[in-house]
Parts: sequence; structure tokens; C-alpha cells
Amino acid sequence: MVETNHNDWQVIRFNGHKPSSMNDEIATEFPLTVVLNDEEFATMVCSPTDMEELVIGFLASEGVIRFYDEIKTIHLDDTKGFVYIELHKNIDSFQQYSKRFIGSCCGKSRQFYFKNDVQTAKTIYSKLSVSAEVCYALMNELQQASDQFIRTGGVHNAALATPEKTLVLRTDIGRHNALDKLYGCIIQERIPMKDKLIVFSGRVSSEVLLKISKIGSGILLSKSAPTDLALQLADDLGITVIGFARKGKMNVYTHPHRVAGADPLMNKQ
Repeated sequence: MVETNHNDWQVIRFNGHKPSSMNDEIATEFPLTVVLNDEEFATMVCSPTDMEELVIGFLASEGVIRFYDEIKTIHLDDTKGFVYIELHKNIDSFQQYSKRFIGSCCGKSRQFYFKNDVQTAKTIYSKLSVSAEVCYALMNELQQASDQFIRTGGVHNAALATPEKTLVLRTDIGRHNALDKLYGCIIQERIPMKDKLIVFSGRVSSEVLLKISKIGSGILLSKSAPTDLALQLADDLGITVIGFARKGKMNVYTHPHRVAGADPLMNKQ
């Protein structure tokens, strides 16, 4: 393969047995290093969009901040791949956050369940409810609204929505990053979560579930599958997990009282 420009690659595409040459747009992968209070904190591999929101949401997910006002200054140098953040407070030790490299891949891209997760994850008592029709409509809207996904097929999407419409959409090569960008926007804009749900394209892992808890959403609607640990956490934290929402079908795994018609059918064992 020969790289033709920043995003386009020349590829040989086969249609059956017939090859042809064409340019294909590829999702961009960008390393971003977070320097916190003049000390390197972490490096993320991300899509180079909404990076300020990404860092804010990441710091909130890690338990470093709770509110946007805790940030004194933030400066993004996107030419060198650094973001410099100064807080109004000192951090005695970065070890409790376990400074580490954070990749865009699934699996062991991040270590799981640090002390700050216990401190920042919260039980959700949202009274929001949705119908199956609303879930299908929001998932379809998520897929159709992401131009980058339509062009490349190489990114994840996360959206903040009400039962009526999608409010905010964020995209990244990493599913965790997409959620952190969304979280950063919620914190910056001080968006209340009482009547909101999260619509998500990625697999629901335990870490994804913990992020949803920290964001404060009572409903997570995903196109993909959950893991067993994620469902155990969702059950404990009061979060409704809906998976495999595609082509007019979906599975409700936990807290079905928030989905019209689902609660009476759930096994109460």
C-alpha cells in the first residue's frame, strides 16, 4: 500500500474475483500526551477531534476532577500532541491513578478498577423510561449521524440523548475515548443527566459500565454485546443495559423497569 495523503490510502478492492484500484479513507490515529500540573500523566491514542473534551472527560473518569471549575488552565498543542492542564489543586501522588499508556484497542487497553473507581462510581436512581421503538430510533440515528463512521467504518460513536432526540454525538477510534469526549462535554456544559440516556456503538465492558455510572446515566443502549462483569456491575449500580440493538431487535439485561413491557418478563430468581 502507498499512502497518498493524510487520510486516504490506495487499496486494491476485490468485488468477487475482480480487483480494482481505488482510494479509501482511513480513520486517523493520534497520540495525545496529558501533562497535568507540569507532570506527565498519561498518553492516549485517539481520533484528533474534540480533544479538550476527551481530556476533561478522561480526568473525570479517573477521579482527578469532579467539576470543570477545578481546571485552572488547559492548553492544547495539537501539532506536537500534548495537552497541558493546570488544576486549582495539587495532586500528592499520581500513583493512585496508576500512570500508564492507554491504547485505542479493546481488551487490556486500560487496567481495571482502581481505587478511584470505588470513589467515583455511583448508584443510579433515574426514573427515565423508554420504549423499544425509541431505542431503535435512537440507535438508527446514531449510526446515520456519524459521517466519520460512514466514511471509514473504523470508529466508535457515543451519544447523549433524550427519548425524543440525540443531543450530543462524539466519535473516536477508541470506544472508551468516545465516552470520555461525551463526558467532557457534559461536564463543560453542565448538562443535567436526570432525563438522559447514553447510546453507544461499542461492546459494554466493565470499564464502559463504570464510566456510565460516573456520567450518571440510568440507561445504556448499545449496538453490541455486554460482558458478564459489566452486567454484574450494572445490576449493583442500578443501570439498565440494553444490548444488540439493531435491525428491530434488542436484549434488555438489567433493570428492565425502565423499558416499557420488559419488566414483567424478567426472571425474578
